[in-house]
Formats: sequence, C-alpha cells, structure tokens
Amino acid sequence: MQQHTITVSEEDAGTRLDKFLSTMLPQFTRSRLQQMIEQGMVLRKDIAISNAAMKIKAGETYTLSEPKIVATHLIAEKIALDIIYEDDDLLVINKPAGMTVHPAPGAHTGTLVHALLAHCGDSLSGIGGVARPGIVHRIDKDTTGLLVVAKHDLAHQHLSAQLKDRTLSRRYTAFCWSAPNPRNGEVEAPLARHPRMRKQMAVVHNGRHALTHYTTEKSFNAPGFIVPLASKLICELDTGRTHQIRVHMAHAKAALIGDGVYGKSTQTHLNRLKSQGVKLPESLSMALLAFDRQALHATELSLIHPKTGDAMTFTAPIPPDMLALETALAVLTK
Repeated sequence: MQQHTITVSEEDAGTRLDKFLSTMLPQFTRSRLQQMIEQGMVLRKDIAISNAAMKIKAGETYTLSEPKIVATHLIAEKIALDIIYEDDDLLVINKPAGMTVHPAPGAHTGTLVHALLAHCGDSLSGIGGVARPGIVHRIDKDTTGLLVVAKHDLAHQHLSAQLKDRTLSRRYTAFCWSAPNPRNGEVEAPLARHPRMRKQMAVVHNGRHALTHYTTEKSFNAPGFIVPLASKLICELDTGRTHQIRVHMAHAKAALIGDGVYGKSTQTHLNRLKSQGVKLPESLSMALLAFDRQALHATELSLIHPKTGDAMTFTAPIPPDMLALETALAVLTK
C-alpha cells in the first residue's frame, strides 16, 4: 500500500483539507479524496481525519494511505469502441452520443468503462476507483468526441498532472443559438452546483474558477436580422469543470443548440422566430427539431505521452448528426 506524506506550508494554511490534497496529489480527483477521507485513509499524528472540509494549519503533516486496488464488481461488456490510438500506456477513444463514461445512478450498464473492461481486461489504471478504472477525464453522455484513458497508474498520474497544468488541452466544436458577444473571446465565470437544481451547474460567485476560450468559425444569418440565427464555435478549455462549455455559452447568451437543460427548447426558439416574422426553410426547421442533444463535439486532444515524452495531437471529425445540422444551417449563408 503506497503512502503519501505531505506537510502544510504557511501559504496553504486555512485551506480545506480535500482541496489541499487535490492540489498536492493531482492523480486523485477531489471527490475520490473526499471518499478516502471519509473512509479513514488520511491520518494526522496517526489519527484518522474524517472531515474533508476541515481547515488545515501550517506545519501539520498528513499521511494518505493509497488503498489497494479492489477487483471491480463490474461485468465487462463487448461494446464496439472507436479507438483513435492505442499503445501499452493509453487509449484515445472517440465516444459516441448516448454513452455514459462511467457507471452512475441510472447508468449501471453500457458505459464506456464496461466496454473498456472487455477491451483491456485488468490492465486499466485503478486510480479512479472500482467504478472508474482508467478514466482520466470525462465528457457528458450526449457530448461526442475524444477522451484519453490510462492503462496503468503511472500513465494516469502523468495525464492527471497534465490536466492540472494544462499541458493536456482539449478543443471542442459547438453550434450555438445566436452568437456570443464579442464573436471571439473568453468566458471566465466561476462554476458550482446549482443551489436548487442539484443535477445542474451554474455560474456562482463563490464557485470554482472556470475559463473557456472561444472563436466564432461561422455565422448563419436569417434574412433581415443583424444578429445571427446560429453560430459555429471552436471552444478551448482552460479548466475542466462539469458542463463547463454548456454553462459558459448559456451565460454568454449563446446556449448550445439542442441543450434544453441550459437553454430554451428548439421549439421555443422557432416559435420566437416565427413571432418576429422570420420564415425558415422547412428543411432547416425539421433539422433543428430533429437534433435532440447538445451540439458539442470534442474535436481535438493534445497531450504529452507519459512514457516517451512525445507531444501528441489527435483529432476526430464532427459526427454525422452535427454535420447534417451544419449542412441544414448552411442554407442561410447562400
């Protein structure tokens, strides 16, 4: 059982214990550290600390005993994977829409983890815990595109550190209603759980720092209107908070097409346009109504290989449903 011993500096004094540990041990997610604290795996002077929110003091020393990897109770499922790259250390997957990354309430089977267990067997990193073997980062169920999976703990530690210091970068293609203002820029707004709707995120003044860079690649203009009907964006994450792009674009008054959680329904948008005298081609209206997920795709992933040190970049073209949406919107540019 591996142990990590860390002493609190003057600079870190007053920080929450779980936040301090997540900073010092980036291979663990904060939620995973909270679980380990609750399970008595963090000691101070040989006494288990159970309060993850406890404020730490300068000079205190904490020891985390990394748990043994427990054999997963999950059953491998032979699910086809779109593997962009694979070697002995990692995989890069192009995830389809509708696939949840790891088991969660309401998603006990058919996840990416179940598919990875069938593909990789017992070789996946155990750092993420029994429900998340190999998972370094995730994308939403209905978001498509690239994510990297660690095959062993050393690779997981390296990739997690790259997420933290931003040498692992991710670019997304998105289609939004209207257009952000300015057309190219950034959204810097702290995110946290919505105070009332706990399954959603929200811009909250005391939330975690979150920064999204975006550029407008194309605008789709309805006749007679100055503001575009829709825009195609390239978004790059500087941080990786839950639902970050979706919430930030909605905050910028440019909610993603198909995202009924953080924006208005497509039917509501079409009704508003109709009330304003905008008559869209029937083919476009049908295409917009048929698009039933957030229009977001992880297009590019760049990282440093954990073993060779090589800089690697992977790309995945936008999927057929987003391509069909773009084709339908293109009638507005003719």
